[in-house]
Amino acid sequence: MKKIAVVILNWNGAKLLEQFLPSVIEHSDVATIYVVDNASTDSSIEVLKTKFPSVNIIQNDGNYGFAKGYNVALQQVEEDYYALVNSDVEVTEGWLSPILTVFDKELNVSIIQPKILDYKNKEYFEYAGAAGGFIDQYGYPFCRGRIFDTIEKDNGQYDDETEIFWASGACFFIRKEIYRKLNGFDCDFFAHQEEIDLCWRAFNMGYKAKYTSKSVIYHIGGATLKESNPKKTFLNFRNSLLMLTKNLPKHKLASIIFVRLLLDGLAGIQFLFKGKFNHFWVIIKAHFHYYHLINKTLKKRKAPQSENYYYIKSIVYKYFVKNGTIFEKLF
Repeated sequence: MKKIAVVILNWNGAKLLEQFLPSVIEHSDVATIYVVDNASTDSSIEVLKTKFPSVNIIQNDGNYGFAKGYNVALQQVEEDYYALVNSDVEVTEGWLSPILTVFDKELNVSIIQPKILDYKNKEYFEYAGAAGGFIDQYGYPFCRGRIFDTIEKDNGQYDDETEIFWASGACFFIRKEIYRKLNGFDCDFFAHQEEIDLCWRAFNMGYKAKYTSKSVIYHIGGATLKESNPKKTFLNFRNSLLMLTKNLPKHKLASIIFVRLLLDGLAGIQFLFKGKFNHFWVIIKAHFHYYHLINKTLKKRKAPQSENYYYIKSIVYKYFVKNGTIFEKLF
């Protein structure tokens, strides 16, 4: 019988562990549970040892972020399937069973995402993943249930199982053999969009990602790094360019990167008009970091690069010009 590991990455999240780990332990009797600690300086390790002795602890020797933090730790995890779960996630009864069923029956599916609802407002989808992710031609991510800042109420409109382009890192299921074949997440990303990059690389190699509504979790979102934090803006803008550089078809690479740089500039101007000067400056910083990493990133390109990676040509145009705020009404 195939085995599954629930692996939670933690950094200074003692309070989150106390709040959310009980639900994971209660509803994950078929799994082995690990908490990976990124050299926390709070009481995380003490909390784990005293309050959750059944949980396996993996201690990294530095704060490696999301990408390297998981890469280092998962070298020690030998279960067949990985469930990579944020520390601010509440799981529900039976959440693992539908995932295992898909993995066991559909051998071409390598990555799965459950339905992700908002912990603070449980009738609505949560920003980071919702009902499965897609990108447009220029690499902008969006979800069934969330386009930019418009979030849909869960009325059962995505109660299905369907193929998606990317699964959220908030609750990310992957076969161990595929994770290792892809060499895990890209450590240069540190955090943010590394899961989309991994899904894109899997897609280019012919592996499928899928969403199932039969598994439900609740996510706070922004508990580690809030949306208003300029560091989050920096990581999203830089990592998006890195992801495009790695995965775009060769003949589209230069033109799409050029358009993205222009669109980033417009986003920066928008931040200026809103008085968010720190966010404006970190976009410039993100571009310079990208230029510094571009040669290294180009060497990571691996053929083939699929032409059919995007769901829609421009979600920016559809959303801001055509008022396309609902996924089901994009066409």
